[in-house]
Amino acid sequence: MFILNTCAPILPVIDFSRHLNNRLAPFSAVTLSTQNHAPRLISTPVFVSQAQKLQGEVGIDIDVEVEVEDVDVEAKTTSRKAYRGRRSEEGKDYDKDPEFADILGSCLDDPQRAKSKMADRLKNKRDKILHTKTGSATPVKVTFNKFDFSNSYIWFEFYNAPLERDVSLICDAIRAWHIIGRLGGCNSMNMRLSQSHMDKRPSYDAISGANVTPTTFYNIGDLEIQDNFARIWVDIGTTEPLLLDVLINALTQISSDFVGIKQLVFGGSEFENWKENSKSEDAGCSVHKI
Repeated sequence: MFILNTCAPILPVIDFSRHLNNRLAPFSAVTLSTQNHAPRLISTPVFVSQAQKLQGEVGIDIDVEVEVEDVDVEAKTTSRKAYRGRRSEEGKDYDKDPEFADILGSCLDDPQRAKSKMADRLKNKRDKILHTKTGSATPVKVTFNKFDFSNSYIWFEFYNAPLERDVSLICDAIRAWHIIGRLGGCNSMNMRLSQSHMDKRPSYDAISGANVTPTTFYNIGDLEIQDNFARIWVDIGTTEPLLLDVLINALTQISSDFVGIKQLVFGGSEFENWKENSKSEDAGCSVHKI
């Protein structure tokens, strides 16, 4: 017969969640990620020992499992080696020159033979290395005819009608000249370095340079060509002779190396046999955008 004792003490209620949280909080799971591997569950000795200790204190069974992922060390090592291999292959990706390799291979054993081969190589490929001047050795004649910086033509007279490549070169030179002038690059009032001594380290006074009156290049027209004559209209705006010096220097070099320029005239509304009403469709006439 069983006797129920109503005065038996009440069993204390144990909050297992609080004990579990306090015991397992310092041992949070860590996930290691790798590619192309599915996760699996394993039991670690640290978690098992902690779980057994907790089981003895609270009197419950606890199974602890930690989610981690497999780490394939061999695969990672292979991938790293393959990556280094690709880099080394990319470094060797270049155009091979057997002739030059032969010269370098014999330079230590037979320097005279390598020197002779190099001389033959330069002789055979001289046209690709050195360009023969196709211009004129005669200096360009430069004259001024009532030139107005705000509204004037610049006239060209070539020895022969310029070819398409010559016209392209002249247009590029004039276009670069206009851009430099428009950005204020040709300012004779701000020649800090050209007026300083270069025998020692030069210094640049930025404050004085910023306070100089700026120059500009307002507008420029298209390059018009009629046979061996050409002209271009300019509106420089400010009276800046340095701009003209820069253009003359560039055209002088073009005349010497590429296409001969007989004379260069600044100003004037008429020039030689220029036909004012000629159109670009006529023979020997063309207009090129700057």
